[in-house]
Amino acid sequence: MAHVLLRHRDIENIHKLDVYQANGGYEALQKVLKEYKPDEVIDIVKASGLRGRGGAGFPTGLKWSFIPKAPGEKYIAVNSDESEMGTFKDRALLEHNPHQIIEGAMIAAYAVGAQTVFNYMRGEFMGIGHRIEEAVRDCYEAGILGDNIFGSEFSCEMINYFGAGAYICGEETALLNSLMGELGQPWSRPPFPAVEGVYQKPTVVNNTETMANVPSILLNGADWYRSMGTEQSPGPKIMCLSGHIKNPGTYEVDMGMPYRELIYGEEFGGGILNDKQFKALLPIGGSGPVVVVDALDAPITYEGLKPFGSDMGSGSVVVMDETVDMVWVAMKLSHFFKHESCGKCTPCREGTFWMDKLLTRINKGEGTQKDLDVLRSVASKIGGRTLCALGDFATSPVLGTYKHFANEYEAKVKAGRQETAVPTPTD
Repeated sequence: MAHVLLRHRDIENIHKLDVYQANGGYEALQKVLKEYKPDEVIDIVKASGLRGRGGAGFPTGLKWSFIPKAPGEKYIAVNSDESEMGTFKDRALLEHNPHQIIEGAMIAAYAVGAQTVFNYMRGEFMGIGHRIEEAVRDCYEAGILGDNIFGSEFSCEMINYFGAGAYICGEETALLNSLMGELGQPWSRPPFPAVEGVYQKPTVVNNTETMANVPSILLNGADWYRSMGTEQSPGPKIMCLSGHIKNPGTYEVDMGMPYRELIYGEEFGGGILNDKQFKALLPIGGSGPVVVVDALDAPITYEGLKPFGSDMGSGSVVVMDETVDMVWVAMKLSHFFKHESCGKCTPCREGTFWMDKLLTRINKGEGTQKDLDVLRSVASKIGGRTLCALGDFATSPVLGTYKHFANEYEAKVKAGRQETAVPTPTD
């Protein structure tokens, strides 16, 4: 079946403007400008059921509808920060199918009354950023960006912006602060970006993959889009598969496919590397609680992993085999979150420090039962007490691994006690 998003796998050189246009590129934008009023575009996207592909899964059309209808400056911000561990789907789109992102963002701009699109990319994307910058330049030369696009009254500019590579800037308010030259830290809401975003003007923030879905919806209709996926999670989804897997990479799947098929299917992961036994899965990189074998038959949807205490997130699936030390995993992930915490919230700033410190001690075999108790206590007091979700994410490595692998934590502590025990004198 032809790809909707990863179209470069079907069409060679689709990153080039002439190739993209020869294969239906910018037809959706022209259709929108000729046939639909802005509110009608929003209604179609609402009807399609498209949900944000950055992880939260918020309904895209509903988010667009929050933008005030009053005249004045409005902005679109494409979230191409992609800082989640194990996520590389947006990079594939930026590098190989950039025009579909541009077209989706322009349709969004028309729908909400914006005339400027910012594409915010993480600093590490500077090496591939030339591809979308080249695409933007080609669009200006062809009159697809700029004034009176396709002879309409709609004008739109697009600016690519590189951040400094901070994980926290994947959070929309931190992203907007960074975009405005401020510290990349989240703000307390309200105000929400739809009311006061970039330069205190109404702003829509959507993920890169979300924008890439928009042209096909407007071209083919909401019912066509809903023919894929499930009722609550319609459409295709790009899944990133890495870790102990035979065929790592990005795969475009219809929502609803089981995780087992993604991991073991011959067209997808092909099974566990070296035919070892499956042990655990990080379904959202490091941000979501680990799941074990009983979750493999859950569907790839926004609701599928809820019964197992986890989530689909952005679709960054990291597979771990039987050889993996789960205490070591928790330590590595906690170190990442400690490093990436912006420090604005005390529970996150102090909690990530102590979780990293305690896990390092336990992993070395120097921990005690008291350390385990304190570790769980600290992790349980962060979630829901911070300005953004990083605090919640940071607790997942600890609480998730301890839930399923408490025996590994206890074994580390027990082994440490045995190694440090003072021998009893004998006659």
